[in-house]
Amino acid sequence: MKNPILVLNCGSSSIKYALLNDDDTPRIQGLAENLGLDTARIRHTDPSGEKTEIALAGASHRWALQKILGLLKDYEIAAVGHRVVHGGREFSQAVLVDDHVLTEVKRLKVLAPLHNPAHALGIEAVKALYPDMPQVAVFDTAFHQTMPPKAFRYAIPKELYQEHYIRRYGFHGSSHAYVSSRADALSNASEERGWITAHLGNGCSVTAVGNGISLDTSMGLTPLEGLVMGSRSGDVDPSLHFHLHRTLGYTWEQIETMYNKQSGLVGLSGVSSDMRSVQQAADEGDVDAKLAIDVFCYKAARYIASLSCALPVFTGIVFTGGIGENAPLIRAKILANLPHFGIAFNEDKNASLSRGKEGSFHQAGSQLQLWVIPTDEEAQVAKETKEVLGMV
Repeated sequence: MKNPILVLNCGSSSIKYALLNDDDTPRIQGLAENLGLDTARIRHTDPSGEKTEIALAGASHRWALQKILGLLKDYEIAAVGHRVVHGGREFSQAVLVDDHVLTEVKRLKVLAPLHNPAHALGIEAVKALYPDMPQVAVFDTAFHQTMPPKAFRYAIPKELYQEHYIRRYGFHGSSHAYVSSRADALSNASEERGWITAHLGNGCSVTAVGNGISLDTSMGLTPLEGLVMGSRSGDVDPSLHFHLHRTLGYTWEQIETMYNKQSGLVGLSGVSSDMRSVQQAADEGDVDAKLAIDVFCYKAARYIASLSCALPVFTGIVFTGGIGENAPLIRAKILANLPHFGIAFNEDKNASLSRGKEGSFHQAGSQLQLWVIPTDEEAQVAKETKEVLGMV
């Protein structure tokens, strides 16, 4: 392997990892999951595609990382790139990790309590095991720092922004950056180009990318704002939590849990947060599951339409993420809610695009290009890590 970069995405109870390189060697990748529990394990895939499962009962992040690095001991890792969810207002690009950066990652848990503490654990674990290893933080929010104030400011007292940095930040930045750049390369778009990139999975966001930069996005201060998601509500009336507190006695913790873990597809359908299960239930006649799909697709289309206002030109729509890449029916239903945009697509081509396939499905004469582009956040993190370290 040439200049291998280890990409880490540390969650509260998991570590997703991949080793990427500058030559044509297949990447090594895996997932440490259920950390802290008796069921903790690593699922590892080597360059030949052979899969290995390793039990790690009760493993911590540090223990799991030690095991992961042991699996990679035959490769001279050049650097570690960390996907970090929230970079606040300070970080508008990837940065080399130092004491200040680590302190900020920890401090920003006030904005990303489920994610940033885990990222800090990952950084500290690598530092403890390999103190001289260069580490780079690649922030999900950084790609969206190009948004203009009219897009990122909330219409609330300005002191809350000036003193407490309360504003819209946006997320899924690595995914939106990757697929919009890939769309530029694949399409025959003119020099002026504007994409709506729709990252649809358990978490969902839509971004307006004009000439390579983010101009607006659906997620806000936290990943809760915006579209209907697997278990997140997306947009609701801001007074709903007061109503639930006053009339039903919900605590603030119950309301936060409801918005983030009991809403979205699972809340509407009562079936699952997984679109595949919801779609199966809908096919079997479950009316709540059908409604969940209808709401999901309508809200996605509404955001696509509204965010097109941010673009210099509207070149097309890019679908990505687990649902965006693998659910032709959902793509079709979203597009059916956009009747005024001159969209024409090939149904057979749409149906053929899933399971990692990349391609377009618009017809000749369609006013918008339509693409399915599998996201590769690991490749984007590795790319930005190498840029920071001057390896490109």
